[in-house]
Formats: sequence, C-alpha cells, structure tokens
Amino acid sequence: MKTAVLSAGSWGTAFAVVLADAGTDVILHGRRSEIVDAINTRHENPVYLPDIILPTSLKATTDVAQALAGADFLVVSIPAQSLRDNLACWAPLIESSTVVVSLMKGIETHTGLRMSEVITEVTAVPAERVAVLSGPNLAREISARRPAASVIACRNEIAAKSLQEACLTPYFRPYTNRDVIGCELGGAVKNVIALAIGLAAGMGLGDNARALLITRGLAETARLGAKLGADPLTFSGLAGVGDLIATCTSPLSRNRTFGEHLGQGMTVAEATAATSQTAEGVKSSQSILGLAQRHGVEMPITEVVVAVLHGSMTVAEAASRLMSRSPKPEQYGA
Repeated sequence: MKTAVLSAGSWGTAFAVVLADAGTDVILHGRRSEIVDAINTRHENPVYLPDIILPTSLKATTDVAQALAGADFLVVSIPAQSLRDNLACWAPLIESSTVVVSLMKGIETHTGLRMSEVITEVTAVPAERVAVLSGPNLAREISARRPAASVIACRNEIAAKSLQEACLTPYFRPYTNRDVIGCELGGAVKNVIALAIGLAAGMGLGDNARALLITRGLAETARLGAKLGADPLTFSGLAGVGDLIATCTSPLSRNRTFGEHLGQGMTVAEATAATSQTAEGVKSSQSILGLAQRHGVEMPITEVVVAVLHGSMTVAEAASRLMSRSPKPEQYGA
C-alpha cells in the first residue's frame, strides 16, 4: 500500500506517523521546503510537532504529483475552507483507483456541504471511494504514540477494511463504519461545542456547566444527524461522544482554547492570533447553524456561539440566553 498525505500540519503529520508505524509506504506533502527538509533529514516537524521523533521510513516532498503517483490512498488534512480550491488543483493528479480519505472536521461555508461531499463534487471521485476518519484524535498525543482509537467511515466496506489494515498499530486502533454522514457531523459540530466549553471555562463557570454543554451539545448533534439521515448510534461512539469529550476537555484542543480566550475577554482577532493554528469551529459554526435552520433543527448552543463570534452577543449574554430557555423534558430529539 502506498499512501499520500496532504499536508504536513500537526494532524496530517501525526496520521502519517501512524501509517508509517503500521508498515505502510507513506509520503507526506508539505508546502514549506524547510519543513520537508526537516522531516527527511532530522525526522522531525519542528513547526507543528516539535520534540516528536518521526519514523525514519516517513518521507516528505513539496511535489504533489510525486506524492500522488501510484497512491492507493490519498489522505487530505488541510483547513476545511481551503479544501475546494486545493482539490481543483489536485484532481487531475488523482488516479482512478485511489481512495480519498478526509481527516477534516468542518462544514463548507456558503454551500453547507460536508467534506466528503466537496471531494466528490470537485474531483468526480465516486462516493464509494471516499472515506472519512474521525474520532478523539489529538495530534500531539497520537504522534507521541499514546493510545487512541478512531472510526473509518466509508460506503465501501472493502476500502474501509483496507485502510483499517494500513493504519493499525499497537497504539492506534481504527474501527470501521458505514455512516459517513454521522461521522462527519460528529466531527464538525463538536468543534462548535468545544468553543462553548472554552467560553464557559474562560468565564470560570465550573464543571457542572461543562457537563451541561457537553451533553446538550451531543443532543444538538444528534438532532441534526437524525434529520440528515445519520445513524443515531454513531453519536454514542468514538466519532460522536468520544470526539466530543476529547475536544471539549483537553488543553490540546484548538477550539476549546480559542473559546477560552474569548471567555477571558479577548476579541476574535486576538483569540485567532493567540491560538495560532486553525480552529475549525470558528468558520464552520455559521455553516452548521445555516444547515440546521434549513432543516428546521434547533441548535441553541451553536446559535449563541455564532452570535458571540459575530459580535452580536456578549459572552455573558450567551450564558444567560442558554440558562433562560424554557424548561422541557429530557429525551432523545428534545
């Protein structure tokens, strides 16, 4: 198996480590020559994963065509909102048998499309050859070979099992699933809920508030998933509650950290500068809310996060808005 990973950010590099440790022939594409040189000569990515020793078998290149030539799998790990433009350039280089794997957790702005939908639309790769990998996967921990698991969702079970074999290691356990919709929604919405968790943490609201937001955030995700045709059981698994817990509780989470900066009084611009890497929930939150509104799904946590990000509501007003909602029975879909 040959796998091309685009690109050499923290998660792309971490998953390339997993593939290499599993014995898969993997080549990592990076735009910056200094990062590519460091990977090839010093076996490190000093910008995105400092102090992590990379496998000597892991190779990197700045040449996309070289990376994609003969690839059985093309793993894409770039900011969600830049996917369409990049795919337009890469599409002619993707071979007819290559399975495209999305590591991205976002919803495209303006279109409301999931990442797998953008892939099929831009590249004309059939949905059966598009897979999604999602779960509680903090890049820093995985690159340090700490135990983790994930879900590979694909309509083609043979492709999913093949990728499962290609990334199975003693520390990384991949499961397979056919629910692409549920896995993608779980990964996208949890970033927005993590922003809300960060807001609450920055305000010092406590652990009860965190538990409230996690559980009601999961309810929001499940409501939207049910309307879009996802399997409700997906949200009780790794790509649902598992990913939600990791992203909402870990200091390694970009989205939680971004929200915490806001909760401490920073502006969106200041929080963006302080977080340094992309917090997908910031740009995807509006798209997720729009998707929910088009399908008549109520998502109050997402709604207040969007309002805070766009300056139409203060952090204090957001907390008050959520706590003043009319009480109702707790049940699935409520």
